[in-house]
Amino acid sequence: MRNDGLWILVGALSVLIGGGTVFYHLVEGWSWVDSFFFTVVTLSTVGYGSLVPQTVIGKLATTVFIFAGLGVFAAVIRQVSNMTLEGRMRARAELRAARRKTAEAEKRLLAVEEKGPDA
Repeated sequence: MRNDGLWILVGALSVLIGGGTVFYHLVEGWSWVDSFFFTVVTLSTVGYGSLVPQTVIGKLATTVFIFAGLGVFAAVIRQVSNMTLEGRMRARAELRAARRKTAEAEKRLLAVEEKGPDA
């Protein structure tokens, strides 16, 4: 399947988001919603700054989390972009082939009209 790579990356991203949510809930003592929010905001590089890790382990883990998460997040975006581009290129190629077949059929039709069906 062509989408296997995407599903693997989405799975890795889900594990990162889930793991980050659990980590910040346990280590920083944040609510589940705040932990999830911080995880997604950090991974997406938005970084509102409304939540900031206070513990040393939280700060160190966030640094590692950012580098790991950015790689996976960027890979997901790249994979989706590649799939979209491939789909568009495939559609263009099919359209070109259909136009070519139509032009050939029109030429045959004109030849039949000019010379008759037995030509």
